[in-house]
Amino acid sequence: MVTTCTSTQPATTAAINDSGATPPEEKETTNEMHSVASSDCEVLTHLLKAALGTGVLAMPIGFKNAGLSMGVLGSVLATAVCTHCAYLVVKSAHILYVRTKVNAMTFQEVGEVTFATGPDWGKKFSRTARYTILIGLFATYFGTCSVYTVIVANNIQQVVEHYTNTSSDQRWYIAGTLPPLILLGWVPSLKWLVPVSMTANVSMTVGLGITLYYLVQDIPPISDRVQFAHPYGWPQFFSIVIFAVQAIGVVMPLENGMKTPRDFIGFCGVLTQAMTLLCVIYTTIGFLGYLKYGDSTQGSITLNLPVQEVAAQSVKILIAFGVYCTYGLQFVVPVQMLLNATRDKFPVSPLLVSYIVRTLLVTATVGLAVAVPTIGPFMSLIGALCMSVLGIMVPALIEVVTFWDSGLGRFKWLLWKNVLVCVFGLMALMFGTYTSIEEIILVYSSDEKLRILQN
Repeated sequence: MVTTCTSTQPATTAAINDSGATPPEEKETTNEMHSVASSDCEVLTHLLKAALGTGVLAMPIGFKNAGLSMGVLGSVLATAVCTHCAYLVVKSAHILYVRTKVNAMTFQEVGEVTFATGPDWGKKFSRTARYTILIGLFATYFGTCSVYTVIVANNIQQVVEHYTNTSSDQRWYIAGTLPPLILLGWVPSLKWLVPVSMTANVSMTVGLGITLYYLVQDIPPISDRVQFAHPYGWPQFFSIVIFAVQAIGVVMPLENGMKTPRDFIGFCGVLTQAMTLLCVIYTTIGFLGYLKYGDSTQGSITLNLPVQEVAAQSVKILIAFGVYCTYGLQFVVPVQMLLNATRDKFPVSPLLVSYIVRTLLVTATVGLAVAVPTIGPFMSLIGALCMSVLGIMVPALIEVVTFWDSGLGRFKWLLWKNVLVCVFGLMALMFGTYTSIEEIILVYSSDEKLRILQN
């Protein structure tokens, strides 16, 4: 969940204006929890809640693409890189606070101010940096909402078809989620989504708990599974892990609201603690899911549970309901961006414009899900296209520009380190996107062959 939190100190605008960049807009703060500073424990809880989402359901299919041993090693590596990149954003922000004499910035403002107050050659890229981050955030959360739609529809489909003994194209079930999602998208205030968030947490927790119970029943020996899969599948694996553990959108809002912001980073800081716990949880689910189901592992691990059992049916319904509720929280980010962009263009009847924008955006997310009704490849495509840029390459670039004038260390080690980080992100972007699109095309080809055989 990305929120907007800005400083209203005059020095901010002056500092940015002196560098030729556009000053951040004055806007109402939507992150009400920051009205009272949060303790380290509260921030840790918020970070875990924000990052521990539906990505965990796809970890087993990620392990299928990587192999058991490679899955464990790769999960640790990808989590370490994502944690380090989040750390870079916060560390750079602390430097910028001193330069601009402010005490809070959003992610996009960090990107803009980094270039605006950095070396002369970078000043002209300040607005580009801001809009790149904004577009990346929009694309990430828009795509995530579409993935959520597929997960909801697929889990409901299995239960319905079990009791009705019918078989339908999953696209009909995805399209059927449109009316309830529109109603959820119409909720105008984040405050009203708090009960929905609590309900989602309970549903997801219970559902994952029962899922874990199934995963530890009658598991085969580790030697029965591939330890290191063909490298062709590794990009999809890394893209799924990046999608699952990435929480770059909430890092700055949470850091802004802390009583002691310095505690957020550091070797044993809140960020490290949260990401370590997430790595353990995601790796455990991925490992056990692939160990249990092997080559039959599906895009969402709940789809592997025996649909004829009541407990498994309850998991599918709980997960579907929990993901549906979470859709509303994720949807706030892209819809708020669009509303901010259209507010000045349509000053008459702002409430009507709001409902129209919300309806069209929900319809667009469902339309994309109907077009690409695959969970694993779709999720890895978002991780490769959006999060590898937003969560890996952009933070590395921010650190380099921030420290360009003050020094990049002996032998310019800071520069070369971030070059390696960017290479990792670029590989995830290129190979992850290629393999994900190829997998999606394969799904379409399989559907076409199936229709030909049926006719």
